[in-house]
Formats: sequence, structure tokens, C-alpha cells
Amino acid sequence: MDHTIALIQRSHEGDEKARAQLVEENTGLVWCIVKRFYNRGVEAEDLFQVGSIGLLKAIDKFDMSFDVKFSTYAVPMISGEIKRFLRDDGMIKVSRSLKELAYKAYLCQERLQEKWGRDPTVAEIAGELGVETEELTQALDASGEIESLHKPIYQKEGQEVRLMDKLKEKEGEEEQILNHLLLKQLLAYLDKEERRLIYLRYFANQTQTQVGDTLGISQVQVSRMEKKILKNLRERI
Repeated sequence: MDHTIALIQRSHEGDEKARAQLVEENTGLVWCIVKRFYNRGVEAEDLFQVGSIGLLKAIDKFDMSFDVKFSTYAVPMISGEIKRFLRDDGMIKVSRSLKELAYKAYLCQERLQEKWGRDPTVAEIAGELGVETEELTQALDASGEIESLHKPIYQKEGQEVRLMDKLKEKEGEEEQILNHLLLKQLLAYLDKEERRLIYLRYFANQTQTQVGDTLGISQVQVSRMEKKILKNLRERI
């Protein structure tokens, strides 16, 4: 039986030492995920403690019948716990009026940057909005405490804008961790040439043409192989 699975089974049977050993052995995994949430206005140690709660939940909820490694299952549990903390508990509450002013300042700053070709000063933004510089500074300082991407930065008449809505959409880094862990596990089912193709495409980030040059086959052949491999992997998942 796999070492980790054996520990989980003992933990489920009430063995606290096995549970503690699992936490200790997965400390590196928690820190790996915590690093993705740095610079959110929360101490790294606090994030680690929250992530450890997610790890404990993963240990307690892991089903032995899951055909997946424990680390693959634990990653979204840990990151989800940290996300909930940042969204619900970890931030200072800011009044709606300050949020609204900070959001207006954000839009004004973008407009003036485009118009003037430079970053406007706080005083210039305050002048455009018709507010005192001190009031705008207070609003900007307060909104700076809202680090969670899920926190609304402006809300009016039932419509809210979240910080994540103002960012370019891209795959979450924690999802990339999960995908790589799962893909690494699935690679064991492939033969040497198939593993090499997947490595070049998804780890070395090569194009199909570049992979074809490396393997000595055409781009069309690479495309067909890749589709076939991914289809087989999806079926295994």
C-alpha cells in the first residue's frame, strides 16, 4: 500500500500521530500554494496556517476509492481555504462611500493616463473628481486593504465590480499546479514517444511544428498523435 494512503487510512481510524505525520510531510505543498497568494496584505505565516486547515480537511475527506494521488486532491482544498479566508475574513472592512470614491479615482486615473500620456497625481485626480486631496487619499489607502480578487471594489443599484473583473482573464495558478500534478501522474500510462511529445508540448511549450522537427515527423502527425493521446488521457481521468 502507498505510504501516504496508509497514513490516511490510519488517520481515518483515529491515529493522531499518522495525521500529524501527514501534515508534516505535506508542509512543502502548503508553502508552494501559499506563495501564490503573497502580497495580499496578509502575513505568509497566517496564510500557511489557513492553508494547513485546508490540508487537514483534505486528509479527513480523502476517499480511498479516489483514483488520484493525495497531493492532486489536496491542492484545490488548500487553495480554496486560503481564497475563502482572503474573501471573507482576512480583509479590513471599508465603507461603501470610500469604495465608490476609490473606484471613481481608478477610472479617472485610467482616463487621464490615456489623455495626458503620463500618470496623474493624486491632487490632479482629486481636482477632476471635485473632492479634497485628503479625502481621496483616505479612500485610496482604505481600498488598498482590499486584496482579495473576489472583494467588490464598487457596488451600486445591485451591480458590483470586483477587482478580478478589471484584470485580464487567465487560468488561476493553483489550477495550473493541479493540472501539472494530474498530468504528471497520467504520463505513466504513455509510452516513451508519447511522453516525449506531451513533455515538449505542455512542459517545454513548443509548437506542433517544433515538436515535429524534434521527433522527425510532420506537424499533421504531431496534431493527430496529440489528439489521440489527450483523448486517451481524458478517458482515464
